[in-house]
Amino acid sequence: MVFILAAMWSAVAVRYGTAEFPVGATEIFCGIFTVIVSAVIFLRLGLYRAVIRFMGQQAIWAVITAVTYSSLVLAAALFFTQADVPRAMPFIYWGIALLLIGGSRLTVRAYYQAKLRSLSCNVIIYGAGQSGRQLLTALHQGDQYRAVVFVDDDARLQRSVINGLQVARPEDLRRLIGEHNITQVLLAIPAASPERRREIINSLVGLPVHVRTIPRITELVTGRASVNQIQDIELDDLLGRDLVPPHPELIDRCITSKIVMVTGAGGSIGSELCRQILMSGPRELLLFDNSEYALYRIERELRELRLTLDVDVEIVALLGSVQDQRRLEAVFRTFSVQTVYHAAAYKHVPMVEYNVAEGVANNVFGTWYAAEAARKVGVETFVLVSTDKAVRPTNIMGASKRFAEMVLQGLAQQAPRTRFCMVRFGNVLGSSGSVVPLFREQIKRGGPVTVTHPEVSRYFMSIQEAAQLVLQAGAMGTGGDLFVLNMGEPVRIIDLARRMIRLSGYETQLDSYVPDAVQIEFTGLRPGEKLHEELLLGGNVAGTGHPMIMRAEEECLSYTRIHGLLTELIRFCDTMDCDGITSVLHAAVSGFGNHEVRYDHVWLRQGKGRLGLLSGTKPKSKPGPAVVARSNVQELFPDKS
Repeated sequence: MVFILAAMWSAVAVRYGTAEFPVGATEIFCGIFTVIVSAVIFLRLGLYRAVIRFMGQQAIWAVITAVTYSSLVLAAALFFTQADVPRAMPFIYWGIALLLIGGSRLTVRAYYQAKLRSLSCNVIIYGAGQSGRQLLTALHQGDQYRAVVFVDDDARLQRSVINGLQVARPEDLRRLIGEHNITQVLLAIPAASPERRREIINSLVGLPVHVRTIPRITELVTGRASVNQIQDIELDDLLGRDLVPPHPELIDRCITSKIVMVTGAGGSIGSELCRQILMSGPRELLLFDNSEYALYRIERELRELRLTLDVDVEIVALLGSVQDQRRLEAVFRTFSVQTVYHAAAYKHVPMVEYNVAEGVANNVFGTWYAAEAARKVGVETFVLVSTDKAVRPTNIMGASKRFAEMVLQGLAQQAPRTRFCMVRFGNVLGSSGSVVPLFREQIKRGGPVTVTHPEVSRYFMSIQEAAQLVLQAGAMGTGGDLFVLNMGEPVRIIDLARRMIRLSGYETQLDSYVPDAVQIEFTGLRPGEKLHEELLLGGNVAGTGHPMIMRAEEECLSYTRIHGLLTELIRFCDTMDCDGITSVLHAAVSGFGNHEVRYDHVWLRQGKGRLGLLSGTKPKSKPGPAVVARSNVQELFPDKS
């Protein structure tokens, strides 16, 4: 209101060219009337509800509209009262009032933003397209980042100015980083191809900046993410290889309009399977897990995803263990399950080495009981999620997964109604226990980054790619099939660690001292680990309907032989006889030799392991076979004594 009075006085003074002029009662009435009516107009247009430091285009237009209405009110008052003022006064008043009312707000906003910029990190936005401009607008609303320049490889945009920022060439990045003290480069290229993304990321690896990105175009379109969600480089960008393109018709074949169940639904692979399955439109999706919290978390996420995708799918969360065959059989029969994806397993190599009997019971018997229940009920398709550690295993986890594969191969000979198949792949980036989350946590703390051995290497794939492979394998299987992904060349873990450190804006340090560097520390191979993993036992492979998926032809024992080994294995697991467990696995699994139980906690405490005997612990007597073992065998094979 003070600005309105000042604007009216200034308008007359400007017109007369002097600050001294007569003011009568009529002129005073016109001024008071204009102030009161203008206050009502400003209130109605929401001028006092706008937060000045966040004032945008809409608030600026509200100021212009309010000042225009105020000028019209003043002009009308002057006209009807015949006040003794210049007729040009309302026009001069409009300009001065707009300058005082709008300019003061813009000045305060500019001061606030300048103060924020002084406390913000300087960043470069790589990509001057629509996503880059949206990201810039989002950054202006916060105080964490200050964008100083765009970088784009489109020659038509270079040297132009977009939203106040100049667009530079990628070749100028190193110079710009030094000139502006840049700490981060934000990739705003969601629509770029995977090959182009990797080219850009590779060009940034050697720069002393933290490289981050916004979600991809698929996540933006489906509503699962927004442009302002800045995150670290996506896991599949760390692989440095082409991803396997999915065939939608294969994914949908065993899912669309069918009743689908996922065991281990709360785990890393199981939860991603559930997300992919939901997008293919099953009639009903059953989530089976023995972890209450994991089941609650994935059920809640899927229900939210169902609303986002607008699909009509019934989601059922079921608590239970895959070692409980009665529970599995009741679920399969009650819900008329047609497709099962068996992802429930213990997969952490050292953890299974510390808990041999339980690891084998879950991985082998859990698969056996689930498959037997599926065979009895008549489930159409049963897909086992396996691992490359099953090939010539050096640890209990790998041997148990290979034995689980052989159980399904044996059952496939006896159950023509159910298609049993297996899919084997390497390590999954970002899963629980994966090196990537561990490395990121260690880099965030400033190091050291722990690598087991300088030469250790692994096959890697993203969680999304792994889930798509499993779903496609279920459609291609004919019975007893073992599918393997052509994963290219294995990745050295130390190279992955160096890449992540560089993309986080740090140098790596091994032997020599480097200031502000993250040290890489070698800790030695863990129990059961080997330097290099394999995907095939031999070279006997055949093609499939997918150019990047192979069908492996590997040795298979007869169902009678498998049954005999399972009977022995149950007895040894029930009696906690780790030597007996390993002897059965040695007899069944090719390449699993010279393995000695040295780390199982119970085995050592009982004094049966080599370390326990060396420490002087007195061996305890071996308990007899448990009744539960005999009852399990009789339940599964009632015709056997």
